[in-house]
Amino acid sequence: MRRSRGAVLLVASVVLAGPVLSACSSDDPADGARAAAQAFLDAWTGGDLESAAGDTDDAAAATTLLQQTAEDLPDATLTADLGEVAVGGDGDTTATATWTATWDLAAAPDWTYDGTLDLRRADGDAPWQVVAEPTVVHPELGEGQHLQLGRSLPERAPITDATGAPLFTETEVVNVGVDKAQVTDLPSLAAALGAATGVDPATITADVEAAGEGQFVPVITLRRDAFEAIRAQVFDLPGAVFPTSTRLLAPTARFGAALLGRVGDATAEVLEETTGEDGLPLYAGGDQLGLSGLQRAYQEQLAGTAGFTVSVVSLDTTTGDTGTVVGTVDPVPGSPVQTPLVPAIQNAADAAVAGQSLATHLVVVRPGTGEILAVSSNEAANPGNALSGQFPPGSSMKTITATALLGAGTVTPDTPVPCPGTTTVDGREFENEDQFDLGTVSLTEAFAQSCNTTFIQQALTLPDGALSAAAAGYGVGTDWQLPVGIFAGAVPASSTGTTEAADAIGQGEVLMSPAQLALVAAGIASGTPAAPVEVVGAPAAGAAPAGPGQAVLDQLRPMMRQVVLTGTARALGDQGEVYGKTGTAEFGSNVPPDSHGWFMGYQLGGPQGDIAFAVLVEAGQSSSVAVAVTDAFLSGLSG
Repeated sequence: MRRSRGAVLLVASVVLAGPVLSACSSDDPADGARAAAQAFLDAWTGGDLESAAGDTDDAAAATTLLQQTAEDLPDATLTADLGEVAVGGDGDTTATATWTATWDLAAAPDWTYDGTLDLRRADGDAPWQVVAEPTVVHPELGEGQHLQLGRSLPERAPITDATGAPLFTETEVVNVGVDKAQVTDLPSLAAALGAATGVDPATITADVEAAGEGQFVPVITLRRDAFEAIRAQVFDLPGAVFPTSTRLLAPTARFGAALLGRVGDATAEVLEETTGEDGLPLYAGGDQLGLSGLQRAYQEQLAGTAGFTVSVVSLDTTTGDTGTVVGTVDPVPGSPVQTPLVPAIQNAADAAVAGQSLATHLVVVRPGTGEILAVSSNEAANPGNALSGQFPPGSSMKTITATALLGAGTVTPDTPVPCPGTTTVDGREFENEDQFDLGTVSLTEAFAQSCNTTFIQQALTLPDGALSAAAAGYGVGTDWQLPVGIFAGAVPASSTGTTEAADAIGQGEVLMSPAQLALVAAGIASGTPAAPVEVVGAPAAGAAPAGPGQAVLDQLRPMMRQVVLTGTARALGDQGEVYGKTGTAEFGSNVPPDSHGWFMGYQLGGPQGDIAFAVLVEAGQSSSVAVAVTDAFLSGLSG
């Protein structure tokens, strides 16, 4: 909450030099003058304007002067350093004190200048008083004048893609609004605008009724293409107006939203100057601007440093006095933040998830580096879930379970293993989809066909904590230190019984985010799991995971390839050298339970080089929908 404009805030430090009483028992008149000057400055910097004015020879005039200054420099704090004090003639009844003022201006750099206080006393025994004149505030301030503060914001530095090209650029927008003077039927207008834009008609009506005559009443700000989609519904409505402007926007409305961030007003998606109650631009932190993502995390770096100008102007606004500048600091532009995002990959991901009506996410990672190449969520989804969502991964977890089994050395990809339709653990029955029964098959075939019973039975032979350790080898469970948080997943080390069985197939207590599952796929693809990278050149998010070792990867990769060639992701067989694992993860209390659909994997030698990815379709009921999104994504890269 902003505080009163009329208060000088915070008790600032003042260099004390001698007693703080206006009267002094010292025989040296300079000591008394110093004490009086110090008392005045102490009261002023401490925000006690009444006491400060009482230390002058005209309390009423000083009160008006100091209150005006508090209004002129809103929310500023003053620090004062008292310098030399010299007593003059006239029987030691006049004195001059030098001092240095430092104003901590709200949302601007400090302003420092040297000033002078004149003091007088009636005779040698009277107390010293500061002369109440405008120069108390500033040496160039005169009668009938006051200070005028202007802040200037620098150009905001860009967030860039992997090549250094800005991702947010000036883009034409249409400001849909209402001209109250042209309205003939407000309820009908509000209903029609609400139907077209999604804004509550009651809100539109209230805003228009509260507006003054001739005032533009904003309803929503839309990109040009979004406005064209509703033009026919709104353009001829009496009272509706559509001025255009430009705003700093990402390439598309949802481009990398979870990572890049947006302004709090999602209808505008803009990064625009915000003003305080004094009408001056605020140069504030991410909370005040409503930022999220990298826009918030790197607010200070992107925004740079504001500048200011302080002028002495006439209190009489009719004079046309433009003032005399007495202090100025130029704004300093911010510096760019480079992401590893690749627009071609991001655009293909956005197009792929847009084709799905259910909430869908797709995260793409560069194998070997951990660089986040794309983060995409469709209109139905909460974009934050792409990075920080916590979901059971279902059979996608079998890549980690297989890692643990192959690492234990008890099986190989060719080992014959049973795949019955059901298996029972501590009285609980687990089953394959539709209870399919493959008999005895190789571990590779059980993996390709996603045989739950096989992996439950085999996982229960593992040493305690083996599954959690295998997951940790890919970075699962790591507390990544990132500007925009990624949920690194959870695979408990202490599960037993039915929970341990369920963990092996990505149910139970196992949770994963799309981003972390993409990092697992990237670790398998490269053989060198890496910490995630959201900003190029930023400190490492954590130590690189150890990985499972080359011998395990040499066995696991052909198993993942078989999923695409003959298994549950056969629909991707024409997308080049793709490896992966499907997942269907039950959740909720419905009978039968609802299920999320997953696909995680990687493509080698594709149009954008080697990439790893994970797709989640929330409540997709089957992994086939995630495979379809993956197919659309890979086709988009080739198109």
